[in-house]
Order: sequence, then C-alpha cells, then structure tokens
Amino acid sequence: MVKDFIDTNDFSSEEIRAIVELAAALKTSIKQGLFHPHLLRDKSLGVISFQIPALTRIPLEVAMCDLGGHSAFLDARCTASEGCETLGDSARVMGALLDILAAHVRCHRDVIALAASSAAPVLNAMSDYNHPTQEITDLLTMLEHLPSGKRIDECRIVYVGGATQVCASLMFICSKMGMDFVQFAPSGHQLSDGARQIDSDFDLLAIGRRNCEISGASVTVSDDLESVRDADYIYTDAWHRAVRDETSSDDHLRAFPSKYQVTPALMALAGSEAKFMHCLPACRGEEVVDEVIDGPKSLCWVQAENRKHAIRALLATFGPRTALRDEIIEYAGREELHRALDKIDVLQA
Repeated sequence: MVKDFIDTNDFSSEEIRAIVELAAALKTSIKQGLFHPHLLRDKSLGVISFQIPALTRIPLEVAMCDLGGHSAFLDARCTASEGCETLGDSARVMGALLDILAAHVRCHRDVIALAASSAAPVLNAMSDYNHPTQEITDLLTMLEHLPSGKRIDECRIVYVGGATQVCASLMFICSKMGMDFVQFAPSGHQLSDGARQIDSDFDLLAIGRRNCEISGASVTVSDDLESVRDADYIYTDAWHRAVRDETSSDDHLRAFPSKYQVTPALMALAGSEAKFMHCLPACRGEEVVDEVIDGPKSLCWVQAENRKHAIRALLATFGPRTALRDEIIEYAGREELHRALDKIDVLQA
C-alpha cells in the first residue's frame, strides 16, 4: 500500500476490502467484546483544519483515543508562522512531531502537498475533490445492510443531487467495488457537466469509467426520474453544497426541482427494499423529508456511527501500529480482528 490515504483510486479493491474488514472487526471487538485494541498506544494524531466540521473532527479524535493514542487539533491558520511559512515546511515540522496527520482542506492540492512533505502518513479527511473517509464509511454500511441474496457487486445505488465531492467519492468507491452507480440530477449539476461544483482538475467520469473497466461496474448520469427505479440504495447530500457559485441563499432550492427531493414516493419508486443513505448534516425539508430520514429504511444514523469505525481502521492501517497485547484476553471478534490485521500486513509487505 502507499504511505498516505488521499484517494481510494490509489488502492485496489482488495486493499479497500481489507480496510473495511478491519473496520468491521474493530467495531465488533469494541461494541460486542468491550475490548479496545490499543493498536496506536501512545501515538499522536494531528487533526489539521481549514474548515473541519464536528461530524469529521469528533470521530477522528474519538477513534484515536479508542486505539490508545491521543490527538491534537490544529487550526490551519496557526500552522504557518504569520503567513510566511510554506505548507510544505509546515508539513515537514508536523510530520516530525506527530505520528499521523488528518487534514480537512479546501483545495485538494493542499492535502497532496502535505503528504509529499510529511514523514508521517496523511489521511484526507475531505477536500474539494473527494471524501475518502466517507467512502470507507459508506462501503462498511452497505456491506452490513446488503439486500437479501445479493453481493455488493450486484447492487445498484442512486445518488440524488448535485456533483459534490461526496457524489464523486460515492461514484469512485461504487465503481471500484463493481456496483452500478447512477447520479440523478438536473442538467448543470451532473458529473458529466465537468462537475463545476468541484474545484478539481480531474475528469471525474473518466476515473469512474476506468474503474468500471476493471470491476464490471457501470456509471450513469440522468435527469430522468425513472433512473431511480430498482435501486438498492438511495443516497443524497445537502443541495446547498452543490451550488457554490450562486449568490442567493435560495438559489440552491431553485436549482433542484421537487422531483429531486427524497420523499416516500421516490423511495417507493426505488423499490420496497431500498435503503436511504445521507452523509449528514441534512437540511430537512430540502433534499429529504422527515418521513424518510427518520423512517425504517434510513441508514444515515448507522453511517454516522460507522464513520468512527472506518476511521479507526484507517488509523490502524496507515499509522505506526503497536503490539495488540491481547494474548490472555478473550473477547468477541478476536479471531476476526487478528485475521483482518494479518491481511493488512500482507498487503503492506
């Protein structure tokens, strides 16, 4: 594996699956076995924030604590000396002082620069291009809630909404794992429009379709409501995050007609077994209604918890792991955890 976790497209499907299996094993050992595997005992995590929200910061800090380490929150405005220090110089210093870094950045090139200059591994906590920790979270959640009789590579997911970094990331992970991905969005807000909502030099659809050539997946964009039919998962994100260049606070509501709101009727069109997903935070009454987000088909609260389990696995995979020390301890998921760690070791060899 590469040193840093910046983009899931840098990894094979086997490597991604191994990380998700480790996340599931850590979840079992801690939730059911009541055993916290201190795989990063006394190690330090620096959480670098340009605009980091609580939903990202909290699971990073809690996950590091669960693994026996500690974290320091670093305001990006304070990481350089009065604006004269380069990002590369800051990364060299932080990489020498800390064992692992996690960065939530405005510009994707900044997290790439951090990783290039830091001796410590860097996790991309979100950029304007992608949200890879959310990808691992979402894959873990879908694997836990597969439709009866289906494998993940037999599933179909429809993302309802604009071409945000969450939309791009969902396409990346689904195309990597062999799923059929559909973006249901109005013209001007589709991945095929060059993703004007994303400040990116990447051809997003080309990346997804390259993944499809390997995995057998498919990627489709459409403004036809019928594209929702027969989905196993319906996923959405806040509309306002897809309309960055508008001036009025109501422009995002005008950009997305009512047919793009996830309602019970849209879920019924998807199918009786379809599940609802949302990365959160949600704007209730805009992209989704209460009956769906609070309903029995909603997985968004599972996703919120699984972000912590996914980040634990990423920290344990890319951080300087310490000995497990569980030789005389019996706990639920012990064998599963050891198998998952062994698989990571083989892939990193």
